[in-house]
Amino acid sequence: MQHLVQACVLLVAVSVPPPALAQKPPPLGAADPAPARPGMAQRGDATDAGLPGKPPPLGAPDVADPLRPEPRRDSGLPATGDRPSSSGTGFVVAEGRVLTNNHVIAECGRLLVRNAAGRRMPGRVSATDRRRDLAVMTVPAEVGPALTFRDTPVVRRGEGVVTYGFPLSGLLSSEPTLTTGNINALAGLRDNPNNFQISAPVQPGNSGGPLLDSQANVIGVVVSKLNAARIAELTGGDIPQNVNFAVKGSEALAFLRANGVQPRTSASTGADKRAFEIGDIANPSTVAIQCFR
Repeated sequence: MQHLVQACVLLVAVSVPPPALAQKPPPLGAADPAPARPGMAQRGDATDAGLPGKPPPLGAPDVADPLRPEPRRDSGLPATGDRPSSSGTGFVVAEGRVLTNNHVIAECGRLLVRNAAGRRMPGRVSATDRRRDLAVMTVPAEVGPALTFRDTPVVRRGEGVVTYGFPLSGLLSSEPTLTTGNINALAGLRDNPNNFQISAPVQPGNSGGPLLDSQANVIGVVVSKLNAARIAELTGGDIPQNVNFAVKGSEALAFLRANGVQPRTSASTGADKRAFEIGDIANPSTVAIQCFR
């Protein structure tokens, strides 16, 4: 039990609560902006909010539209103006099924997913696994196409990987973010056999996103990162960099199949794809998830 507590302290789950309101710093030489008057909402709590042609970032309230009625409470969508308690990432694994982390959807009263087209739709949890930290959601079938899992060959240390997700929602871009790295170890913290250690940078909000190999097949589910501040305390100031973890694809497949979901699988063979090509494949299948408590 002591080791379990220690492990929990050392890991940071990478789902994200809504950030505090923040403003962009003024350009060099510009006068300091006047402070906001009490009671006024400050603009800029989410980068890209209000830009034409883009969906609003997670956590940003909808712009009021007198011609558009608020969604009914029985529609599965939150009322206009409701703010999410936290957010994460998920990806389509079969028609009408989205995989994510259990900690992303835990204790959520309502769930909302936003697909690559910017469409928002309700989600419902259909199965969870706290030990693996996985959950599968039921969503409308038109959410997007399913990604393919890798079945062979076995994953090896040093393989290149790509993550795709929605980190730091409301602070960074409202669009998906892609990072690259490698498989560093075939086990997680304290030799957890269910996880990979990866060097691809992840941030809060990446939780539940796909970990893809160089053929754009899923080999894992992003789950957590090492608590750098805590490690610095324990080591006298040494700060670890890019020590992150993903649930193994084999564990995700076992969880899905046990709950009646049959994902597509394929061998990862042939020439490696470039990172942007992998992102193009992941994009229509990866969704942003909002949790409303």
